[in-house]
Amino acid sequence: MPRTAIVAGVAMTPFATPRRSRDYRSLARDAVGDALADGGLDYDRIEQAYAGYVYGDSTSGQAALYASGLTGIPIVNVNNNCATGSTALFLARQAVAGGTAECVLALGFEQMGQGALASVYDDRPDPLDPFLDTVEKRLGPSDSPMALRLFGGAGLDYQRRYGAEDRTFALIAEKARRHAAKNPFAVFRDPLSVEDILASPPMYGPLTRLQCCPPTCGAAAAVLCSKEFAKKHGIADDVAIAGQAMTTDRPDSFDGDDLAITVGAGMSRAAARNVYAEAGIGPTDIDLVELHDCFTANELLSYESLGLTEKGTAERFIRDGDNSYGGTVVTNPSGGLLSKGHPLGATGLAQCFELVTQLRGAAGERQVDGARLALQHNIGLGGACVVTLYENRAGRA
Repeated sequence: MPRTAIVAGVAMTPFATPRRSRDYRSLARDAVGDALADGGLDYDRIEQAYAGYVYGDSTSGQAALYASGLTGIPIVNVNNNCATGSTALFLARQAVAGGTAECVLALGFEQMGQGALASVYDDRPDPLDPFLDTVEKRLGPSDSPMALRLFGGAGLDYQRRYGAEDRTFALIAEKARRHAAKNPFAVFRDPLSVEDILASPPMYGPLTRLQCCPPTCGAAAAVLCSKEFAKKHGIADDVAIAGQAMTTDRPDSFDGDDLAITVGAGMSRAAARNVYAEAGIGPTDIDLVELHDCFTANELLSYESLGLTEKGTAERFIRDGDNSYGGTVVTNPSGGLLSKGHPLGATGLAQCFELVTQLRGAAGERQVDGARLALQHNIGLGGACVVTLYENRAGRA
């Protein structure tokens, strides 16, 4: 039977726009140091490290971690697009659960450039070409940037299928800013009205500019350990990973029948089902979620793929306020990617930081009352999806 992975320490740096960012080594050093301090550990207790980033040279993980210590441990570099940080976490959890190591570090960082995401290479096949071909076959050609065509196209496809109004998508961005107002780690904390959001420049489908996450820079880290290690070193074992799954694409991602599946809904649904089965719970048991809101369209789609509301009912779920405080499940209490920004490699571990902080009851003004079960959802096109369930185990034997 797999061992339980305890979340011993977490940390993140405040995210920043590319113009205001420090270099990735400095960001990583701070995130790692703070995560170790949070767990009451020194770096020499770490037996393995998984370092995630997308925009960086080979062995940037070593360069990022050497400032914390030159201990000779295995350092594995991870790149899974926007799911990179959660993939590092997935590998760290496997190491602990499988008994390979007692104490493991997962680090995610990104020093991004300005502007829309784009491929670094122009002399070889783009891994996202099949996804873009699928969208083009369904909606026709477009000169819009890659991510907008994919997620905006999926939002447009959903509108045509279920009749969701543009205003419904804007309500998600309004909620994100409302939540972020209480999060000092978020880049954008000023409130926005639905009218402000709808009046911002149109981008693709139902999306306007204020419904698209910005590129940002930052780092986040988590230290995982076994229960035995936690007991031996006096580490609190209140928060543990109760379930986790990683999935990739299946044939229906490319059949063009439903663009939600093309941008990750199929992967998300499969991963969530696996996690619920592993933990022996259902989606109605979840208290809060940090999900992958790179665009408002993806947040809407993710409500359904994670089972938080039935297929075709996300609009009502949003309009009824079931996605916020006082509703069914608080989604993105941090403000999400829409307000924190999206440093690709750091995002998944920043979600981990938020959820662990919430389960410890230490989230201050944005605290979700009575939080016991928290779900994390992180997708990367190309594709990968990681869903992780955290449990507050306080009071359990």
